[in-house]
Amino acid sequence: MPVVSFQSIPILIDGHDTEGCLALVDGHLAAVLACLDGDAHEPELKGRWHFEAEFGLCGGTGTHVFTTLGEAGAWIRERVSRLSRAGLSPAASWTCESPS
Repeated sequence: MPVVSFQSIPILIDGHDTEGCLALVDGHLAAVLACLDGDAHEPELKGRWHFEAEFGLCGGTGTHVFTTLGEAGAWIRERVSRLSRAGLSPAASWTCESPS
């Protein structure tokens, strides 16, 4: 089972959605989340976590908003586990090659 951890990081933006979090899977960056707190968001979304960027096996999955980081971690863990069982390698998905 993949290990999902989080690292708090501020987001440089003008006055809203400034609380960010890096989601790591087995030490690899898998997603960047932002806590929705700006007035532009619907009231029911305030305080929830939104995937701002997704990488590797978490990428290309549409819009996701979670009530807690624990909920986001469970979703990431399930998705990575399911896609790994299907033959996709998380490590291969997150390997970055230097440009020539």
